[in-house]
Amino acid sequence: MTKGSLFIISGPSGTGKGTVCKELVKHNNIYLSISATTRDKRVGEVDGETYFYISKEEFKKMIDSDMMLEYAEYSGNYYGTPKEAVEKMLKEGKNVILEIEAQGALKVKEKMPEAVMIFIIPPSIKELRDRLAKRGREDESEIEKRINTAKWEFSQCPKYNYVLVNDDLETCVKNTLEIINATNERQKIIEKLLSEI
Repeated sequence: MTKGSLFIISGPSGTGKGTVCKELVKHNNIYLSISATTRDKRVGEVDGETYFYISKEEFKKMIDSDMMLEYAEYSGNYYGTPKEAVEKMLKEGKNVILEIEAQGALKVKEKMPEAVMIFIIPPSIKELRDRLAKRGREDESEIEKRINTAKWEFSQCPKYNYVLVNDDLETCVKNTLEIINATNERQKIIEKLLSEI
């Protein structure tokens, strides 16, 4: 069985990366890894589906036991990827998407250099600001904090394999699927050649 491929999707808060990921998992054999977080659950979010919501104490225990593939502190809370579930899905031949911030993405790339990194950007900073304001989750000072964080995140773009603009959701999803399919084809070709040696 061909091993699954690991894809990292990052982008500043408000770029629509979560919406892109929701569309991707509607396609065959694409699975979204569920992260753990210490932040409070928002209205409409479900524990075990949106995130695993855990305490800071629990999160730190998982770090100490090397149970996290990566973790990062973002806006005062911890976010991380439980390692075991990701490794299991890859062994089963599934394509796994990690929707994580750049800080955590770079840690995963160190541990798993075969991961394909995709960075999603907005068409402009004005558009990013507008999207954050429309969500109605953050006040003006929180929006400014997120825009400042985005500046550092944009500076990490050269470390990613691909950078996609999310101007039109359908196009962005289509472009991401093309990357996933091309990666899978490459993996199959490499495995076939190696089996012939």
